[in-house]
Amino acid sequence: MAKARIADDEGRTAVEAWREQQNTAHGGVGEASVDRATLALAVRWTLQLLAERAPGGTVEVRVPPFGAVQVIEGPRHTRGTPPNVIETDAATWLALATGAEPWEAARATGRVHASGQRADLGTLLPVIRPR
Repeated sequence: MAKARIADDEGRTAVEAWREQQNTAHGGVGEASVDRATLALAVRWTLQLLAERAPGGTVEVRVPPFGAVQVIEGPRHTRGTPPNVIETDAATWLALATGAEPWEAARATGRVHASGQRADLGTLLPVIRPR
């Protein structure tokens, strides 16, 4: 059974709540947070947008504990650890997904862990337009 799609207005509201908290923190990514349910919704919705933009099964993008998606066309992975994995925390993922932080900067600081030849989301981010 397929997961229900998160409505765009619900997801956008959750992301906006996260952005407001970031702006309130006066200092950037990860210094403030919204309630866990809102954070989970924002992460899952932006992962959903990524999966819609780049359908496939070659790269697994993980944002524990909130969600994971397989994206990018190519060889499909079905068992065990995928050969191409990207993992990050929720605050970093939302910063990437919204354009608040560039892909290369997050990689350079070690806030994104990416393994495998195809584990690069630089051309797919942000998934929603920055404000």
